[in-house]
Amino acid sequence: MSPVDQTLKEREERYVMQTYKRADVAFVRGEGALLFDADGNEYLDLLGGISVASMGHCHPEIVAAVREQAGQLMHVSNLFYTQPMVDLAERLSRSSLGGRVFFCNSGTEANECAIKIARKAAHERGAENPEIVSFESDFHGRTYGSLSATPGLAKDPKLGPMLPGFRSVPFDDGAALEAAVGPGTAAIFVEVIQGEAGVFVLSDETLKLARELCDRTGALLILDEIQTGMGRTGSLWAYEQGPARPDVITSAKALGGGVAIGACITTEAAGEVLAPGDHGSTFAAGPVAASAAMAMLDLVDRPEMLRRIRSLGTTLTDGLMKMDGVEAVRGRGLMLGVELSEGMDSAGLNTELLSRGLVANAPRPDSLRLLPPFILTDEQADFALTTISEALSDQ
Repeated sequence: MSPVDQTLKEREERYVMQTYKRADVAFVRGEGALLFDADGNEYLDLLGGISVASMGHCHPEIVAAVREQAGQLMHVSNLFYTQPMVDLAERLSRSSLGGRVFFCNSGTEANECAIKIARKAAHERGAENPEIVSFESDFHGRTYGSLSATPGLAKDPKLGPMLPGFRSVPFDDGAALEAAVGPGTAAIFVEVIQGEAGVFVLSDETLKLARELCDRTGALLILDEIQTGMGRTGSLWAYEQGPARPDVITSAKALGGGVAIGACITTEAAGEVLAPGDHGSTFAAGPVAASAAMAMLDLVDRPEMLRRIRSLGTTLTDGLMKMDGVEAVRGRGLMLGVELSEGMDSAGLNTELLSRGLVANAPRPDSLRLLPPFILTDEQADFALTTISEALSDQ
């Protein structure tokens, strides 16, 4: 690993708002599952830009789609039709809930749209003060609506107050969830698998209960599939492996294969809630981003690819569970949380892995998070397991 040029560091500190703590490496190129720094050092990327580069970096089919569309039309406002926008909306609807799609540019924006749908729908059925219920440690984004759904993440009181109308209950606690939901509930809004919290899977029992509570009260079941969607868990959408069909799902991250795009996808009924003027986005479903997303769906939404994701996930999980220093592996498909033995420091281990040419993530003191690209080869998977095992042995 080559340290970042000092001048670049100084310029970043001077001109970029200091909202991220960056690792001591600057990447200049990506190809497949690999990243390269300015000195040509090679890194195996098991984080994928936090589940964005799921088909690897600069996949040739996605690059070709972007180049072709960029040479024809890059932007036109949403006051007009474009073929890529309509094609993508139909593809997403048919692949999931069968309703309508609102396009945006990120996951938090998709979640803001879902919140707006839930609140308006609740008002229309007579709820005066609609409330959205979520689980503690869910992560829905950084804008105020999304952040208010997970207030524990807003640690600086100077950022407050959060928006009213949100309630969080302990994760996967069915009794607490049932106690929180009533006639005024607009939505139960949850991650199928908590990602930023460290990869924790919501139980089928609680998810089924959430669906029953929504049916009982008229609330909407909203599933945040921003990290779990687009094949990450071994099905195109994670909810397909569970017992409950939601009213709304949100997508972003891997949707554009590296190009920024988000989507709020609904059932037919929920798709009728918003009217002209209720919501909008200047750059949403721009032709370039929509074309990238169509190429991404062509690559991911194939039985053989989804089987490969499940197979690779099993290989990595089995290999990790054999290692000294690993207590458990949480997750599904290629969304894995590696729980370390007591006394292990995930941040220190993550730094050591980077020095050995492996990119991972330490979302909590006792866990690593792995979000490998779907195109990871068997040889690269072996290298990853060997590198993690050797780094654990040296801790």
